[in-house]
Amino acid sequence: MYHTWMRYFTPSPAHHRLGLVCLGVGLQHGALPVVGPRVLDHHVAVVISAGRGWFRGADGRRRTVTAPALLWLTPGVSHHYAPDPDTGWDEAFVDFTGPATAAYADLGYIDPDRPVVALTDTATARTAIGRIVRAARQGNPFLEVETAAAVHELLVALRRVRAGGGSDGHPVLQALARDAFQPLSVAEHAARHGMTPAELRTAVRRGAGCSPKDYLLGIRLGRAKELLVGTELPVAAIARRVGYDDPAYFSRLFARRVGTAPVHFREQQCRSVPGGFTNRVPDPARPPTIPPCAPADDVLPR
Repeated sequence: MYHTWMRYFTPSPAHHRLGLVCLGVGLQHGALPVVGPRVLDHHVAVVISAGRGWFRGADGRRRTVTAPALLWLTPGVSHHYAPDPDTGWDEAFVDFTGPATAAYADLGYIDPDRPVVALTDTATARTAIGRIVRAARQGNPFLEVETAAAVHELLVALRRVRAGGGSDGHPVLQALARDAFQPLSVAEHAARHGMTPAELRTAVRRGAGCSPKDYLLGIRLGRAKELLVGTELPVAAIARRVGYDDPAYFSRLFARRVGTAPVHFREQQCRSVPGGFTNRVPDPARPPTIPPCAPADDVLPR
């Protein structure tokens, strides 16, 4: 005995230009029938929140699936799976496609080599899928855009709850972020952690989906932007604060990655931020506000 609910959509070519589009969503429970073997032309994320079963991929090896878990079904790859007929399972699935899937794969959010992924929980993923379910109501004029946004949210949620990654990130990533502004090479960072550069690259690629150099550069340039917008520090002083002794090199690097020189970036944003710059994360319940200016005595005639 099983229960199932599903909806399928056909986004327009214009919606495909959003990068990701949702093609369908479903919620199923119980001793579901065997799926496959089959091959699809798009991606499917199958989130198993309770129960157990099995999965067989293109390599022919049968894997045990125990909730909480994720099944990645990728285009052109044969898959075959089913819940245990005695226990069944609870699943929610989302079909999606689009040009942004290649970038998500490069960044490690979609892993075609790991069709079965253990998760720490499924609550945040189910929340994102719930947004798609609510958007799927008949006659919703925002269906394609709302569901596309929720697919982005789902991929981030699934990456955060991947077992072994930790919701707060890999300890190596935390240490790199802490030391990002020190003038250290990738080899020196690796040595600090008792790793070879190759081991560090593997760890950062697995945790952040990029190389250590790009990870550090993203942190440095993000901080540089904050200082350019939130302070009146000279560019040379900002370069030193984010780990570059040579201001000219920093400016060239900034312009190459950001698309504009530091001084022009500052001009484009704003010349000052009322209240100055702070590292404190604001409380969402009490966001910072700009107090209204007191009117001058001569603004209005008496």
